[in-house]
Amino acid sequence: MIGSQNNVILVPWDFTEVSGYALEHAKVVSKQSGNHIALIHIVKTEKEVEEAKVKLDALALENEKTTGIKTLSIVKEGSIFTTIGEVASEVEANLVIMGTHGIKGMQRLTGSWALKVIVSSEVPFIVVQDPPANSKYENIVFPVDFRKETREKLNWVNYLSKYYNVKINIFKRNDAALRKSIEGNITFTKKFLQNHGIDYSIITEKGKHPFAVETINFAKEINADLILIMTAKNLGFADFVMGPDEQYIIANAAKVPVMCINPRPVQLSGSFSTSGG
Repeated sequence: MIGSQNNVILVPWDFTEVSGYALEHAKVVSKQSGNHIALIHIVKTEKEVEEAKVKLDALALENEKTTGIKTLSIVKEGSIFTTIGEVASEVEANLVIMGTHGIKGMQRLTGSWALKVIVSSEVPFIVVQDPPANSKYENIVFPVDFRKETREKLNWVNYLSKYYNVKINIFKRNDAALRKSIEGNITFTKKFLQNHGIDYSIITEKGKHPFAVETINFAKEINADLILIMTAKNLGFADFVMGPDEQYIIANAAKVPVMCINPRPVQLSGSFSTSGG
């Protein structure tokens, strides 16, 4: 579904400032990709639907008038944990952009299932804490460690490169015990980027702090527009997990937007299965 002209960007909306930040980021992506925007507000009871729909309709209409971007408004009774994914499928979304105040804000927005909302979705999330710093997503940090699932992020690098003149900053983990796996991922990544004509550089972490900390420090240092991270497959189960590194990066104090992708069983060049197998 990546790049389908029928897809929309889904923005969870709770009438807070940070959901407004998410809408601003959605505009940035939509203006380049041509995708529509869908605002989704979820209520606890059916009696709340009508009032919320009036407010959301007005917001969607105003956004469409001022930006020229087709904007849908959707109000559903349900829980954010299940309903975001359901609506993403209904509207053929290929991206969810969600505003949050770090981990604490995510819990306020979505309850105790906040992080599970992300890892349970087939649709990638961009999590934002501030308005867009730039009008484009061009300076991207691409952390590379030992996991094969990391390679599926390249699908989304290629997607972004269709709309932006992206520069990929490959941030390489420095771990002697995992050197072989890390170098394999680096080689694969370089080949993919070269074959697609995407500009890149490789920077190795200093190794003085945990990899997640160094990733954020590096992103802040280069004023990155976006960090791409990956969840891991939960061994023995069909779902995915978000480790402490991913949680730390998503809630980063530097407030760099983070795209979080779940591994899918699709093929990249070289017949590599991005499910991690």
